[in-house]
Amino acid sequence: MNRPLLIRCARGEDEPAVLEIIERTGFFRPVEVDIAREVFSDSAEMKPGCTYQSYVAEADEAVAGWICFGATPCTLGTFDLYWLAVDPSFQRRGIGRDLVCYAEEEIRRQHGRLVVVETSGIQRYAPTRAFYERLGYVLAARIPEFYAPGDDKCVYLKPVS
Repeated sequence: MNRPLLIRCARGEDEPAVLEIIERTGFFRPVEVDIAREVFSDSAEMKPGCTYQSYVAEADEAVAGWICFGATPCTLGTFDLYWLAVDPSFQRRGIGRDLVCYAEEEIRRQHGRLVVVETSGIQRYAPTRAFYERLGYVLAARIPEFYAPGDDKCVYLKPVS
């Protein structure tokens, strides 16, 4: 990277770049891309009642990654990390780590105490699970066959307070 990484609130005009990143990662099914579009739109437009918080990372004057998190309804200080995606051409530069650390700081600032991450248990997601483990997240639950036959849901936790 030629310039320092900038993390800022996502704006409506970032949507095409964010959706392209999500598709380019190759990790998300079409229905998940549709959900990401809806979540991004709601958060970027700050629709009434929306609890999603979206941030993008800019590197080399381009949107390089996206993170979305929010307070978990009916909890005290628990937040879900809903989405994290880094453009494949920017991966392995610490952008994903920086986005997660930024989200954790923002969650602390909002008096959050616990972050929950859910991801797939299939082999293709092994690097994703290892990424969260390197950042101090601990596997708290594995729900067999949650997403599909042979595709468990892995739930990771990290205290941040």
